[in-house]
Amino acid sequence: MAATFDPASDEAYKLSRTRIELFVKCPRCFYLQCRLGIKQVDGFPFTLNITVDALLKREFDSYRETQTPHPLLVEQGIDAVPYQHDQIDQWRNNFVGVQFRHPETNFLVFGAVDDVWVDPHGVLIVVDYKATSTPKEVTLNDDWKISIKRQIEVYQWLLRRNDFEVQDTAYFLYANAKKDSPAFDARLDFDLILLPYTGSDDWVEDTLRQAHACLMAETLPPSGEGCKWCGYREQASGVEG
Repeated sequence: MAATFDPASDEAYKLSRTRIELFVKCPRCFYLQCRLGIKQVDGFPFTLNITVDALLKREFDSYRETQTPHPLLVEQGIDAVPYQHDQIDQWRNNFVGVQFRHPETNFLVFGAVDDVWVDPHGVLIVVDYKATSTPKEVTLNDDWKISIKRQIEVYQWLLRRNDFEVQDTAYFLYANAKKDSPAFDARLDFDLILLPYTGSDDWVEDTLRQAHACLMAETLPPSGEGCKWCGYREQASGVEG
């Protein structure tokens, strides 16, 4: 599948959840990457976060095999178990994910979920793992967390477009590394914090239409408000040019 969008092509264009977020934040950076192939510089991998993610998946998979509730769910009074599905590994693969071909835009939209639980009525619950280390109370109130809220809403939208019934309430499962241990002893201890979030995917369809119109245009769109990448390029070009 083509890496860059070709307005003349009938081939579906693969659009990830992260690229949708890029469009929301800055249409110009989105156009540069998806239409012109000019990517933003990759950041450093969050290897500790990746490890926590893998360990949580392994732990919840053990309860998936037995179809029994994780103790955290019992403690929180959530009547659900990890969802057993023959495509769960694909759904969690960063390069595959849950997919849906959006007929209006011909985008093949995809996103990799961290986990999916299911209640006794067969309704799915989207779960996203996060790792952090803070002495403050972990909440979803920080302004920048609008991005992770949109992230989980895209996952809900994708599962619904695949004909699954999905709860509006999703969960962020935070692993918060403790800083008050008397010694390191070559280990980190974590508190697990489960935060409910009632999302709405109503914005996704219109955003896909806008993103498609953006890529069909022959001119660069305006920058997103406060985009640091666009600000850097503008200042650098003034000096270099």
